[in-house]
Amino acid sequence: MSNSDQPKKAAALQYDRDKDRAPKLVAKGQGYIAEKILQIAQENQIPIQQDPSLIEILSRMDLLEEIPPECYRVVAELLAFIYRTQERLNAPLR
Repeated sequence: MSNSDQPKKAAALQYDRDKDRAPKLVAKGQGYIAEKILQIAQENQIPIQQDPSLIEILSRMDLLEEIPPECYRVVAELLAFIYRTQERLNAPLR
């Protein structure tokens, strides 16, 4: 089975720098659920970043679990991407 034959996967992270030690997994799924996660993100103008390696790690995690330390760098890069995107749009983060 090639990658294009596999169901789409998606995950959503949440991070409140005043409350959380690290970002938490708040949604994950494949197929229809992945499509809904992406749809909700788009409807709410939440930037979407594709990273197949990260999604594989996140898909094995439990909901509300903090990301593991080995993911800090890639998630920090993801957060930097989101902050830059929000800054360009001149829109406040939700």
